[in-house]
Amino acid sequence: MTLDDLTSRHRPSRARRYANVAVLGAGAWGTALASVARRGGANVRLWGRREAVVDDINTNARNDTFLPGIDLPAGIAATTDLAAALNGAEVVLIVVPSHSIRGLCADIAPLIGPGVPVALCAKGIEESTGFLMGQIARSELPGHPVGVISGPTFADETAMGYLTAATVAFDFTYQDRLSPFDSPAARLAVTMSTEHFRAYVSDDLVGVEVGGAVKNVIAIACGMMTGAGFAKNTRAALITRGMDEMKRLAEALGGKRETVTGLSGAGDLTLTCSSESSRNMSLGVQLGAGTPRNECFEGKPVVVEGELNAISVTNLARRVHVSMPICEAVRAVLHDGADLRGTFARLWSSPIESEPRAMGLSLDHPSATPSNTPMTEAT
Repeated sequence: MTLDDLTSRHRPSRARRYANVAVLGAGAWGTALASVARRGGANVRLWGRREAVVDDINTNARNDTFLPGIDLPAGIAATTDLAAALNGAEVVLIVVPSHSIRGLCADIAPLIGPGVPVALCAKGIEESTGFLMGQIARSELPGHPVGVISGPTFADETAMGYLTAATVAFDFTYQDRLSPFDSPAARLAVTMSTEHFRAYVSDDLVGVEVGGAVKNVIAIACGMMTGAGFAKNTRAALITRGMDEMKRLAEALGGKRETVTGLSGAGDLTLTCSSESSRNMSLGVQLGAGTPRNECFEGKPVVVEGELNAISVTNLARRVHVSMPICEAVRAVLHDGADLRGTFARLWSSPIESEPRAMGLSLDHPSATPSNTPMTEAT
């Protein structure tokens, strides 16, 4: 064996694209991902529930309900027929809200081809079970490789072709290790990669999913402080310490801390916490400014994933004994009726800790009082 043989595994190699892609969910993100796959040359079938949305895509190459004013690539075949969308699919992207994942997986189980990989494009943790989205899909779709697509991605920018990067993560089997270029992660990554969309490959499904779920809760915290009149220093601190909470939970569940510093962790967290284009950030801003929850978003029933995940994330953290004080603060304000300013004052006067955590140092904060109990441990 020569040196070239030993080093060849580090050289770029070609993976086979999937020719036929089914995208389930014709909202903004589903339509954006369908556009990416189509621009990459795949035959794309896009399933949606609304006839008007499907007709708009097929007739006008537009989805003005969810992506107003954006032209889509020609050739996306939209349908309201789930079986038709899945017929012949070599890979399936599921792009519906996290609370709909289990039901849709159950619906497609008898319709999807044997062994077809499924990539989830929703972020969250199931409240009743504490399952990540991948665990839900595996329980409903045994025999199918399950992965995720996650990263710092706003749907409108992706659909318009702005330069975007994301992570494609699947658990790697023994066979995937032997032939990584044939793995579902590699094949989906090249399928989705175009001159505008760049995919990275990961084998840390847990780490990627934890980043996606927790970042929404941290974004609400950043929004709350912004709306309450605090400035960039506060947001930077929340982003950084929020990433530490993500690392702790990922590691406790078997993920890698390194993953959280990548696109699906630090990247997604930074984007979501920096723009009111994020519904999570926007909700926090409105609440921080004193708008009652039922009046946020002009009273429209907008689903905000981080609002739901504030409970599921902290429940899971408590179960595995991981301290997540920022997420706990968001939960207290959103769901326990806690005062926003008082809650974050308690957070800021919690015991002084060390960076790195390995120092094990904890000091009483001078501003802490008996009525201002620190929020350091999840209870």
